[in-house]
Amino acid sequence: GQSLLLAGAIISIALNPLVFAATGPLERWLGRDRGLASKFDRGTDPLAELPMSTEHSKLSGQVVLVGYGRVGRRIAASLAAQGIDYVVAEQNREIVDKLRQEGVAAVAGNAGEAAVLIQAHIARARMLVIATPDTFHVRSMVEVARALNPDIRIVVRTHSDEEAELLRREHAGKVFIGEEELANGMAEDILAEYRTRRAAGQ
Repeated sequence: GQSLLLAGAIISIALNPLVFAATGPLERWLGRDRGLASKFDRGTDPLAELPMSTEHSKLSGQVVLVGYGRVGRRIAASLAAQGIDYVVAEQNREIVDKLRQEGVAAVAGNAGEAAVLIQAHIARARMLVIATPDTFHVRSMVEVARALNPDIRIVVRTHSDEEAELLRREHAGKVFIGEEELANGMAEDILAEYRTRRAAGQ
């Protein structure tokens, strides 16, 4: 199944430029016949696909960021500050629409579905960052990413020690536990204060 998925994705990505180039002439040809045009009008979701105007240079070596909540927004801000290209995969359509208005590459949909990650050009990405709190589809995201891009680096967010251990055993990538990272950050701040006081002889 993974081999078929990989083959289909590679063919799809290879044909993308040809399909984009043929879209304009095809639409004009269909538009001449209203009856024929209505048969092909499926009402496709424009937010489920990256705009054709997206720069191809931003779709190679990029970060695919799944989830644009409180954690995802902070990660995106850090990436933008460093000039690192990224594509957001988010289920909330309003968020995706707003991101596009701001010039951010984003696709709407459940990243647990292969089509969403393919639209985010996961096959050419350097990293997959799963920042969504919903860990139900994490395994399917990891499986699709590994099948399409075996060398991709994956970073996963989770809130469960058990889930984190399972993901680590399955070589899902670097796993961060929310509460653990929060505790580590607070503890480091506390220890830094005490180190400063000791150095000052207080």
